[in-house]
Amino acid sequence: MSESDLDPNGTSPTLSGAPPVASTGKKLDQLYSLIDGIETAMMTTRRSDGSLASRPMQVQARDAGTDLWFMTLVGSSKTEDLAFDAHVNLSFSTARSTEWVSVSGIGRVTRNRARIHQLYKPTWKLWLPDEGGDRNGGPDDPRIALIEVEAHSATFMKSTEPGVVQLFELARAMLTGTPPALGELRTLNSAALAEGEPREPKG
Repeated sequence: MSESDLDPNGTSPTLSGAPPVASTGKKLDQLYSLIDGIETAMMTTRRSDGSLASRPMQVQARDAGTDLWFMTLVGSSKTEDLAFDAHVNLSFSTARSTEWVSVSGIGRVTRNRARIHQLYKPTWKLWLPDEGGDRNGGPDDPRIALIEVEAHSATFMKSTEPGVVQLFELARAMLTGTPPALGELRTLNSAALAEGEPREPKG
């Protein structure tokens, strides 16, 4: 089944009035589990010359509606990209499994000090050399900014079988020439994502 076979909420066609493959709540839980388990996303933005740029970014918090927060530096290339075009794609994947997530949305840069204090981690100092005064890598460092990505849609692959079975599926696919059944492809639109519940920032 291809992605085009799914309805806007990511359910597969049903027969004889059968219920959807997964409820919105279940899909949200699966999406949250994948994002929380991977944590680092490749953030893709568009530069002023039209080219695309990607870089790894660690998720600092996830809010209701699957809005995601990232730490950045004031004046960085990604903040300049967002000033040109706010559209963002976040891709999560891991070599440990065939599971992956792609989130599309709008990125906004903020220097809200209260939110920075709430999300601040001492490890941020790694990116902020001590220059004296308030430019010491602490939560009041004026070089710190946040990027909030408001998720508009999400597509993800959720594994339905353990790793050993997936290896069997890959071997079977090579022998038979048929696509391997490694998991279930699901999508969530903006209305479905808005049903998500607030989550506390990860410590």
